[in-house]
Amino acid sequence: MSQHASLSPDRWASFSLDQQILMIGNEMNRALRLRSDEDWPHVQRSYERILRLVDLTVEVQHRPSLRRELLRWRDLIAALYIGSGPNPQEHASAFRSLLLLTPAASRQIPFVLAEK
Repeated sequence: MSQHASLSPDRWASFSLDQQILMIGNEMNRALRLRSDEDWPHVQRSYERILRLVDLTVEVQHRPSLRRELLRWRDLIAALYIGSGPNPQEHASAFRSLLLLTPAASRQIPFVLAEK
């Protein structure tokens, strides 16, 4: 996982919570588009990046209730990560839960999780 390895907590803290959640959401959206078994290694790498960004968010956020919710949400992603293959339904459910954490992120739900 090299993409976010050099991202420091200080740099991550310079982004608003809305921006942090939306950047995590960007990784979730990227993984959502990968649905076949052949894509599984790419999905896992996305989950690694997501876990890193969530860890940074937990580290820089000081509201206990938010940290608790983020850690619960992280458990959902960790379960998807250790799964045996892509699970689009569980992924979409976790993605929706993430976006509901902030008003700005929740406005993206119709665009990224629209029913096809």
